[in-house]
Amino acid sequence: MMMMIQQLKSPISFPTNTSPLSHNRTLCNNPPFSIKCNSTNNNNNNNNSVSSTTNTKFDNDPINPSSLLSSSSNLPPYPGGMGPFTGRDPTVKKPGWLRQKAPQGDKYQEVKDSLSRLKLNTVCEEAQCPNIGECWNGGGDGIATATIMVLGDTCTRGCRFCAVKTSKNPAPPDPMEPQNTAEAVVSWGVDYIVLTSVDRDDLPDGGSGHFAETVRAMKNKKPEIMVECLTSDFRGDLDAVSLLTNSGLDVFAHNIETVKRLQRIVRDPRAG
Repeated sequence: MMMMIQQLKSPISFPTNTSPLSHNRTLCNNPPFSIKCNSTNNNNNNNNSVSSTTNTKFDNDPINPSSLLSSSSNLPPYPGGMGPFTGRDPTVKKPGWLRQKAPQGDKYQEVKDSLSRLKLNTVCEEAQCPNIGECWNGGGDGIATATIMVLGDTCTRGCRFCAVKTSKNPAPPDPMEPQNTAEAVVSWGVDYIVLTSVDRDDLPDGGSGHFAETVRAMKNKKPEIMVECLTSDFRGDLDAVSLLTNSGLDVFAHNIETVKRLQRIVRDPRAG
């Protein structure tokens, strides 16, 4: 996942600069790996078929970043004709470190119950995040946290990699969601919270007003809390961006999700 982050020191009309931000959150480091693909053309076969052998090796060899950004036009098709070849043979078993235990534990259940009681959505559940058990149980610091997803649980866009529900006409935002979100976050006792949302192309402001109201509700209940807003693109509407950035948030963030050559393959065409 690639992210652009803006830390806000004072109200601005819209974000113009980006800068790195450090805070007490645990980041995931991807284990190094390398992939080697060998393709051989068997000219002795009457139908001139092409056979491919792919060997996947996980070791400490460095990855060449430029290879991830190269064009896929010269790459062979995926085995079985399933689309562009991305570098992994689907017949090879995935590594063990990709597997996670089923979420459980007292803190996990406490967070789950509070979210259910207040009718709140999280990207942890809606996007089927495999790390939900670790985050909701508190991880290494013992403080449970979740990424609240405002504006409902249904997105107006349909990116191929995302598990969130989609619809052209989702239900209207819950007017009690800002206050319920603030209540839940304060009860968890966290000092830093991340808010995200589905895309709401059906709303005139893309949902930025509802997003901003949620930030203000949390700041009213706990002024010292730091709030990060991981937003949609608001269809490029800078007035909508300005409305949210002047709500009192501390960090403005937006995901571009993937590299340029894969944008049109895996993302909704309307994604900015």
